Amino acid sequence: MSQIDKASRRQKIKDRSRANVQGTQVKPRLCVYRSLSQIYAQLIDDVNGNTLLAASTMSKENKALQGSKSELCRIIGSQIGQKALAAGITNVVFDRNGFRYHGRVKALADGAREAGLIF
Repeated sequence: MSQIDKASRRQKIKDRSRANVQGTQVKPRLCVYRSLSQIYAQLIDDVNGNTLLAASTMSKENKALQGSKSELCRIIGSQIGQKALAAGITNVVFDRNGFRYHGRVKALADGAREAGLIF
């Protein structure tokens, strides 16, 4: 399977899952992107096209974090949850962005739930 096939296949999966998920100002979309070594999470208002909050392993405060990838994902999930609660957001819609809901994506979601987000 070539790289182009993989990319187009993942894009189809992403489009299919995104068709049912839309964020608003009150209930934003928690979008997760998982690269080979990093994880990124954003709260997005699709109606206005704004990113409300973001957290990632690449941010300045998280550069010094140590642990396995799954442990870091749980930390990022709890950080985005705490930021959301501080901003007055309690309910979100989870967007796995075409990735399977297991491993690091699930760890991030569990961390966000532990912080108090409801989805």
